[in-house]
Amino acid sequence: MRRPLTLKDHHHEQRIFSFRLLVAAFLVVALSLVLVGRMAWLQISQHSRYTTLSDENRVQTQAVPPPRGLITDRNGEILAANRPDFAVELIIEQVPDLEATLTRIGELVTLAPDDLERFRRRLASPRRPWDPIPLRGRLSEEEIARLTVNQHRLPGVRVAANLVRHYPHGKLFSHVLGYVNRLNAEDLDAMTLTEQSNYAGTHYYGRTGIERYYEQRLHGKVGYRQVETNARGRILRVLEEQPPRPGANLRLTLDMKVQRAAYDALGDRRGAVVAIDPRDGSVLAFVSRPGFEPNLFVNGISHQDYARYREDHDNPLFNRALQGRYPPGSTVKPFIGLAGLDAGVTDWQRTIFDPGYYQLEDNPHRYRDWKRWGHGWVDMTKAVVESCDTYFYDLGFKLGIARMHDFLSDFSLGQPTGIDLLNESAGLLPSKEWKRAARGTPWFHGDTINASIGQGFVLATPLQLATATAILAHQGKQVTPTLAADELRPPPRPDIQLNDDRDWLRMEHAMEEVVHGSHGTARVMAKDAPYRMGAKSGTSQVFSVGQEETYNEEELAERLLDHALLISFAPVDHPAIAVAVLVENGRHGGSTAGPVARQVMDAWLLNEQGELDVPAPLTRAPTAEGSAP
Repeated sequence: MRRPLTLKDHHHEQRIFSFRLLVAAFLVVALSLVLVGRMAWLQISQHSRYTTLSDENRVQTQAVPPPRGLITDRNGEILAANRPDFAVELIIEQVPDLEATLTRIGELVTLAPDDLERFRRRLASPRRPWDPIPLRGRLSEEEIARLTVNQHRLPGVRVAANLVRHYPHGKLFSHVLGYVNRLNAEDLDAMTLTEQSNYAGTHYYGRTGIERYYEQRLHGKVGYRQVETNARGRILRVLEEQPPRPGANLRLTLDMKVQRAAYDALGDRRGAVVAIDPRDGSVLAFVSRPGFEPNLFVNGISHQDYARYREDHDNPLFNRALQGRYPPGSTVKPFIGLAGLDAGVTDWQRTIFDPGYYQLEDNPHRYRDWKRWGHGWVDMTKAVVESCDTYFYDLGFKLGIARMHDFLSDFSLGQPTGIDLLNESAGLLPSKEWKRAARGTPWFHGDTINASIGQGFVLATPLQLATATAILAHQGKQVTPTLAADELRPPPRPDIQLNDDRDWLRMEHAMEEVVHGSHGTARVMAKDAPYRMGAKSGTSQVFSVGQEETYNEEELAERLLDHALLISFAPVDHPAIAVAVLVENGRHGGSTAGPVARQVMDAWLLNEQGELDVPAPLTRAPTAEGSAP
């Protein structure tokens, strides 16, 4: 059966079409309103926010590091300066392909393996975002030109001109000045937030020596500038600038002439020299040999150079003057003598007979004198002049370790001197309490006898010996060794008062006879001297010699020989310099260390014509507020 034919319903279709058109129009109008509303919200409500974001895309705030303060000696001679250096740097956030960029740079300039290794090490360490990472410095003019011409092919790469620390005298002042090198994350973590903000843009930080101790003074205050940049980060113009405040220059008490005399006098030998003006504590020379080249550390020392220093048996990175602990030997005898005089244990007229050894009652052990056949009858003056061990064995035994310890500590032995350098060694001034705590054993009479001639447990630094000599030369007036010329550091202890003030002059006269007397152990120093000086020589054992053994220099290796020491001051009537000299394995204090001290004193006390011309004490400017570290 066939279905009936139906006609098309135009009316129904018209209604469906009108409905769909209405819905589409509504949707178009609604979406248009949403778009217009969004545009209005962005352009009106959020206008300030997006204007700021837009400005940040083209306006940047950059830190401007301050120039580091210069360091000079007391006469204005430059010891640490800043010199311009052109370096290629990378801003990692702007580099699309790091490895490809490094390859392109390597085609334009020479990149050593150490350059790439340092760069990757800095890249891996924590850093501030957008901080440039140096790749290689000391670019030549031709290399700068190549990089500049190809800069459009190297996004994120720039050639920057920086001020780099330079030490024109190299090893001469290496241990006292120290050095700066790259600021790292550990340095920043140790700072407060305020200090961190002051190091924005700064690449270098004082690491050792004067550079470290006076870091805050030398660094200065960071500046800022707002710059407009293009899409590639290139600066178009400077919008606003707050200039940095340069670091303060630092004048030291060191004297170039005296420092060089001390350095040259040591020659190729290992040792240290410290010279102090006893009138105010100014350090005139501070030398430790061998030294190191500080300029190698500024931009990061290579593995090869550092390995060379680390593997050197002479240990050139070790500051012997500040941290070297050595038995002071006979250089302590004037101080032990003063302790005995002040305690009433002895006097200048008391004599003993020296057969060449000292022996305790009911004890078979013999404590030998350096002179095997002895000195005969000895009083205090002869004991100092000829360095009679037996006299001081007896004096030390009668004095006791407690009184020895208390008296010597007043001369800065066994404790830091307070010099304006970090990591100073305190040496060691033993006591009964110290031995029981450190060794777990009681104190014996033999320990006291050894300590009385500066052996056994007693250890001192060359700096401590120079400070003690300055105090003795100034008759008990305390001084604190100081390197900054505009600071007069107060002494940590009151002046030393003896029961009889005449003992100062008598001891100084005995030390004068050590140099100028016919039997003095340092009489080699007196040759052609236009002034009179006082001294005390000393030797310290590197290893112990058995009771029945004989010390034979000819049979020993060089590094097993005795250390040579000497303390001295001059002129005797009005001392203006006190010197301590250490020569490792130098055998004899008088003949080895004596000439070194003489050259140092000549450099300070004599003019160009070789005539005595004692310089006046340093005129110190008022200390700047906040200058202390």
